[in-house]
Amino acid sequence: MNWANAGFTAFGTHVLWTDLVGNIAALATVLLAMRKSMWTWPVQFTGAVLLFIASVNAHITGNALKQAMFAGLAIYGWWAWRRGTQDGKQLAVRPAEWWERMLLILFMILGTAVVGVLFYVTGLSWGAHEPLPKGAFLVAADAYIFVGSAMATWAQGRALVDFWIVWVAVDLVGVPLAFSSGLVVSGAVYGVFFVLVLVGFAKWLREYRTAGINVAVAQ
Repeated sequence: MNWANAGFTAFGTHVLWTDLVGNIAALATVLLAMRKSMWTWPVQFTGAVLLFIASVNAHITGNALKQAMFAGLAIYGWWAWRRGTQDGKQLAVRPAEWWERMLLILFMILGTAVVGVLFYVTGLSWGAHEPLPKGAFLVAADAYIFVGSAMATWAQGRALVDFWIVWVAVDLVGVPLAFSSGLVVSGAVYGVFFVLVLVGFAKWLREYRTAGINVAVAQ
């Protein structure tokens, strides 16, 4: 058996090691991000590579492209956080500037439209093979999740508290979409992500406010 297809059977379902370990790494990425650990990015890169292999084997091209994007953004995130922690400094988290928020919103809207058309025309989204109007909705949701994931990871690399909010917006679509499509395992993973993201947002926001209070006291 090819190593990429190696796995085990659970409850009558063949589970790929690449899929299982990749999803565990994805969950670990969120936990590491809460702690602002530099290990966030190597673990994300590793998880993305494993899930890319699993997606290619399953012929899910759209998801494979998303994992390739995550791998690239992991390299950017590692570089950005490394710059922010030079000379032993703690990574400073902050809310986005107004222009950064406008950029996030603009890219979310325009990016979803452009990627949605691309996914539909090329058939990269599994929803493109469904009859209208259901197919159009599924493609739009797929594109929204793809673009939202990219923008969240970009904002995470910039240490913006807002990146957690973007993930919440992605999960609000991803969780019900997965369950309604019969992807129970994916829906459960998205659900766990949703809870972790809320905890991470509260932690980063509290840390930013505490740092602001300490600066004010020091002055």
